[in-house]
Amino acid sequence: MDTASQPLPTETVDAYLRRIGAERPDRADRDALRELQQRHLRSVPFENLSIHLGENVVLEDEPLLDKIVGARRGGFCYELNGALAALLRSLGFGVTLFQARVFKGDGQLGIPYDHLTLRVETVDGSGPWLADVGFGDHSHYPLLLDERGDQSDPAGTFRIADAPDGDLDVLRDGEPQLRLDPRPRELGDFEAGAWYHRTSPASHFTQKLVCSRLTDEGRITLSGRRLVTTAHGGRTERQLGDDAEILAAYREHFGLELDRVPEVRKHRAGDTAQCGGE
Repeated sequence: MDTASQPLPTETVDAYLRRIGAERPDRADRDALRELQQRHLRSVPFENLSIHLGENVVLEDEPLLDKIVGARRGGFCYELNGALAALLRSLGFGVTLFQARVFKGDGQLGIPYDHLTLRVETVDGSGPWLADVGFGDHSHYPLLLDERGDQSDPAGTFRIADAPDGDLDVLRDGEPQLRLDPRPRELGDFEAGAWYHRTSPASHFTQKLVCSRLTDEGRITLSGRRLVTTAHGGRTERQLGDDAEILAAYREHFGLELDRVPEVRKHRAGDTAQCGGE
């Protein structure tokens, strides 16, 4: 089921494909979906900088595309997967939004609408697929949604398992990552989850900065002033110095042109916020 917005204008689709370094696919099939997800992960960073820069997060196609394509920024799950959904629909894929809850380190589940992910149908009938470019370090390629066996991926071994009440659990190397509710949702349904993660002191997004993307060798992440690089199984960390060095790292490693260094915002008791703005 495709709970869709209107297809994007041709020039917007072309600009989005240039943003991720992809060619327009001949058909909306499995190989095209794999290519688009992989290139998106390598080109568009997973980042929560808007929260700490005081920028609006608006869950509508036009502002999402203005940010990710026009301003060449990244975002978190609602933004990245919301924008990808618009691109995929415009290329002929069938897309349904799912809400998911994230498993915490103690095995407990996060809030409803904790995460947005995508069910994608292809014209070759190979799916349906679970596509996701908004969960940070996760599967590099889409996962078969109806498969209950192990699925091998460069990021590990994934499995989708039946869960209570018709939900589905996504596991990575045996550890539960997400619990999906496989009922169709609209982008606006995720406003409360986005508001929570932008404003609550209990959300990890308000507690720290993150900017991360997949690379040919592994992953690169800038968290505050700490630059972490993983390559071929090895890991290096480097503490950056002054603001100029940090801004240069955002520019060099993530393509982000920032006019100031993001700093974790202090949330005080009694602060209020609105969906899409503070």
